[in-house]
Amino acid sequence: MKHKAPKAIAMMLLASTMLFTAACGNTKGEESSTSDPNSTEPITFSFFGADTSPHWNKMQDVVGKKITEATGVTINAEYDIASGGGDDKIALMAASGDYPDLIFPKANLSKLVDAGAMIDLTELIEEHAPNIKKMYGEEMNRLKYSNEDQAIYTLPTNGSVDQLTFDNTGGFELQHRVVKELGYPEIKTVEDYENALREYYKAHPTTEDGQPTIPLTLSADGWRSMITVTNPAVSATGAPDDGEYYINPETYEAVLHYKRPEEKEYFRWLNKMYNEGLLDKDTFIQKEDQYKAKIASGRVLGIIDHEWAYNDAEVALKNAGKDEMTYGHYPVTLTSEFKRADFQPVGSDGYGIGITENCKDPVRAIKFLDWMASDEGQVLRNWGVEGEQYVIEDGVRVIPADVQERKNNDNASFTKETGIGLYFVFGPHYGDGVKDPSGNYYTTNFPEQILAGYSEAEKEALKGYGISTWKELFPTEEDFEVKEWGAAYNMPVPSDGKYQVIYQKTQDIVQKRIPEAVVSSTDKFDQVYDNMLAELDKAGAVEMEQQYTEWIKERVRLWTGKDVQ
Repeated sequence: MKHKAPKAIAMMLLASTMLFTAACGNTKGEESSTSDPNSTEPITFSFFGADTSPHWNKMQDVVGKKITEATGVTINAEYDIASGGGDDKIALMAASGDYPDLIFPKANLSKLVDAGAMIDLTELIEEHAPNIKKMYGEEMNRLKYSNEDQAIYTLPTNGSVDQLTFDNTGGFELQHRVVKELGYPEIKTVEDYENALREYYKAHPTTEDGQPTIPLTLSADGWRSMITVTNPAVSATGAPDDGEYYINPETYEAVLHYKRPEEKEYFRWLNKMYNEGLLDKDTFIQKEDQYKAKIASGRVLGIIDHEWAYNDAEVALKNAGKDEMTYGHYPVTLTSEFKRADFQPVGSDGYGIGITENCKDPVRAIKFLDWMASDEGQVLRNWGVEGEQYVIEDGVRVIPADVQERKNNDNASFTKETGIGLYFVFGPHYGDGVKDPSGNYYTTNFPEQILAGYSEAEKEALKGYGISTWKELFPTEEDFEVKEWGAAYNMPVPSDGKYQVIYQKTQDIVQKRIPEAVVSSTDKFDQVYDNMLAELDKAGAVEMEQQYTEWIKERVRLWTGKDVQ
């Protein structure tokens, strides 16, 4: 990969930044100098996050105030406000050199690295971040950018270390009232799912208040299309999520996943659903807020999404006392021969937070991130403050019933007031299932707490299927090997050059042709889909795939030491 910010240059930038800030001293009154790395004097770091954070409260929540109290750090945050993943904002930053102190660039890291915007964190971690070193241990290699440029530019924060997921909040969703009325039918294939939707819809074409029932709707607004429209084609056909590619686990060959014949059959199923009137006619024109409003109205029987994306709408249903209109999660595949890979382990990998060359105090910044990774910081971020959001009973952290009730049914206000859940991006963290030195879980997602969070309608649905959590319906981590290349969608690639040009062309084609294929008449589907595949190759997809294959192989060599040819 392109190497425009080698370690030596980054450290020179770091040194010059430190000299500059030390020389300037406390030029902003409340701001600290860099002379004391253990300082907790007030300092404000600017930050840009490429995801939205609608409940961000400028650190005036309970957790935020405690973080500032412990570290002296206040975050002046700006988040992406659209569904663009920060693309436009970060492109502008890379062009102008106007970077925040800290940044979560998501898939745009390579733009910043190529612009020389990111500081190599290797030496900073070694000297100032014992908690981060302890957390990653032997997996520190997985933080390196590439074989050619082995700098560490970000710390993964949208993924968790040693995650053991106790429940599934993705898959194919059906309202609890649907499966209850149908007698809890087996929901394993798209045919099962379709039959359930059709049967219930036939009996209830309108809601109690006279609105048209919507059997199935999806969100195709910006990048959300990947989550609800195209990625499900991958998971329903037994492949793990590697973004726009399918990676052959034996040869590491990468191809656009749309080229897999089984995925064509998945989109044929969507086409059938559309032409039969079971897929919402607005799927490819509605905005995200319209999608959520439909879910919140209770008239959508099925979605194909992840709970983190539609949680606000589901909370609105709970607040309205419509728990039976919230959703369960089902392991739907194209046919029974496929096995979903939702829980295939990827190791330490993920989009992360980094420090830019414009950071006013890189040492304070890394020490802040390290504190957030400490036991104290993680418990605060996950649980809140003892005596307020949790109590200790016989050595066990417990969430009081009234607090849990607010978490379940008034989550938006609860999050904004407490800050729980708002600070995961500001530092690496252990995943579910990992216990701290006190013997308690770092996170609040463990079996007992998950069960406590279910509504009565959800418990009834689970009981109907003879299970205690939705995960019990899915293949588990033990059914798969750890992916040697992690999750390919996290892998940064050069931001300039021919690859990006071809990639954007293929994305434009996919975003246009997949909707066309789905909404075409059934007799035209093959023609539209096959033309799309030909169009992709004409745009240079084969050359792009060959390049991506080489990058995947490089990553496997870097992370595993294997001599991959």
